[in-house]
Amino acid sequence: MAQAREQAAAEAARRAQAERQARAEQTLFARAVGPTQPLRAHGRVLHTPAATPPEPRQRQIDEQAVLRESLSDEFDTSTLLHVDGDLSYSRPGVGPDVTAKLRRGHWAVQRQIDLHGLRTDEAREALGQFLREAQRAGVRCVRVVHGKGLGSPGRTPVLKAKVHGWLIQKKEVLAFVQAKPLEGGAGAVLVLLASPGRT
Repeated sequence: MAQAREQAAAEAARRAQAERQARAEQTLFARAVGPTQPLRAHGRVLHTPAATPPEPRQRQIDEQAVLRESLSDEFDTSTLLHVDGDLSYSRPGVGPDVTAKLRRGHWAVQRQIDLHGLRTDEAREALGQFLREAQRAGVRCVRVVHGKGLGSPGRTPVLKAKVHGWLIQKKEVLAFVQAKPLEGGAGAVLVLLASPGRT
């Protein structure tokens, strides 16, 4: 019982000390600030601004990526390809000497993708991803092997024309030429990619 009285007395002393300290701080503040006057009520109601509705940012990013990667299989390349003994293509604005340099091996092949045995949809997706990753890595020259179509029905190359069309539609592709016989000949193309900052 004596212990309870001591605890109550100690608690009362702490409260009294806290009140004295609070009054001392108020007095000190009033001296520092000087005379004050309470603000009159303004009668306005302050409304909390309505929350901005959430935007599906990731979905927008995904949709933009799909649009960038949407390569048409029906793209007509006949007017864009140069057939001068060997097939070649260069994007408008690219110097005429670029395809000649590419054919002569001015840029070393740094990466290669082989699309043999892939269905059209698989090949399109694999090529798009390959080109994106190569350009991101700063690679300038790649080889794309599409095959000569010797194993296809009618021995006609299915992927060859499609690959040419897909490459022309890719903004990171500056030019491409048919590979030399030892590098795949009519079954492959050498592709020059733009620097990462240029697309």
